[in-house]
Amino acid sequence: MKKQFVFLLAIFMAYLNNAQNIEVCNTCPIHTLKTAIEKAKDFDTITVKKGTYKEHDIVINKPLTIIGENYPIIDGELKGEIITITSGNVTVDGLFIMNVGTSYTEDYAAIRVRKSKYFEIKNLVLEKLFFGIYIEKSNYGKIFHNKVIGDAVEEYNSGNGIQLWYSNHIEVEHNHVQNVRDGIYLEFADNCSIKNNVSTNNLRYGLHFMFSNDDIYQDNTFENNGAGVAVMFSKKIKMYNNIFRKNWGTASYGMLLKEINDAEIIGNVFNENTIGINIEGSNRIVYKNNDFENNGWAIKVRGACYTNTFTENNFLYNSFDIAYNSKVNDNVFDKNFWSNYTGYDLNKDGIGDVPYRPVKLFSYIVNRTPETIILLRSLFIDIIDFSEKVSPVFTPDNLLDNNPLTKRIIW
Repeated sequence: MKKQFVFLLAIFMAYLNNAQNIEVCNTCPIHTLKTAIEKAKDFDTITVKKGTYKEHDIVINKPLTIIGENYPIIDGELKGEIITITSGNVTVDGLFIMNVGTSYTEDYAAIRVRKSKYFEIKNLVLEKLFFGIYIEKSNYGKIFHNKVIGDAVEEYNSGNGIQLWYSNHIEVEHNHVQNVRDGIYLEFADNCSIKNNVSTNNLRYGLHFMFSNDDIYQDNTFENNGAGVAVMFSKKIKMYNNIFRKNWGTASYGMLLKEINDAEIIGNVFNENTIGINIEGSNRIVYKNNDFENNGWAIKVRGACYTNTFTENNFLYNSFDIAYNSKVNDNVFDKNFWSNYTGYDLNKDGIGDVPYRPVKLFSYIVNRTPETIILLRSLFIDIIDFSEKVSPVFTPDNLLDNNPLTKRIIW
């Protein structure tokens, strides 16, 4: 086995040693990217000089490195897909790709990777697109430092910025995505990492998971989207240190969880969202060290959510901290800071001596009759909330934080 590996490595190094550089420019003997790819040998480098190249349906079918100097423009003239990669070991770096065709039967992309391994898509600028970067049945790839800017107006005729479909072990880092349908979309994509991206002003979701497991998204910003992030029908997702801000509207939220199990939501900031986290049918999730600040609802639990733990979170100045539509509760709330807590701490240990009940009766009423929200600041509402706190009838009597903190937690 060792001799076979050495033999294969020797062949690979021989390819690299014989690799050549091919230049593309408007005054060069080779003045199109298609021609350069046809003439190139495996593992050659193609350098595209600054200029505008009107090409589409470019197929990269061999291991190559394609590098743009000073962001040459590849203009697809709205005729269809622009670049399709069908080989492994391909790098595309430093191009400005624009004018992808729009179709209601084909998902045309600025750059598509199909059945590939060990690819890198980096330092691209993509504009006037349908789909931006589309990864299809490909593995072990990197999507770094790209700017994907769409002009989506309606969902039905727009695509996603970065899409992973049946693709595993993909790293998506330091990208900026805006004005598309979903900023980043994963479907049947396992063991992927989504880190340090900014996804903003998208029609539907900043990030959208479907049927994807064992992924992590961390240190991203999701701002002013139709909704921040949707995680659906997935398990073992790690969600660390993200910012969900100003995802505001009648059906908006920072994060939607639907049929999610065995996940971790730690160190995130939910600020000025209609709903911080909207939860349905999700179990065994750890919520820890998160800030929920100035949201309409910090957390809205719609049902079938069991064995979750909410510990050491800050709930700061939300209209409602928790909304809960069931009388059954086996979720644990412990050692959280609640800005609405009015209890006392006689022994000065930082833990309130009176348990805190985070579900207000008025929250229950608004869930059933949304129009009553206009009464939010009235004295009558304060009275009915107090009565429910003293003698719970409509809300679970065991939904309590028995150890509410008296000072905001500083991370």
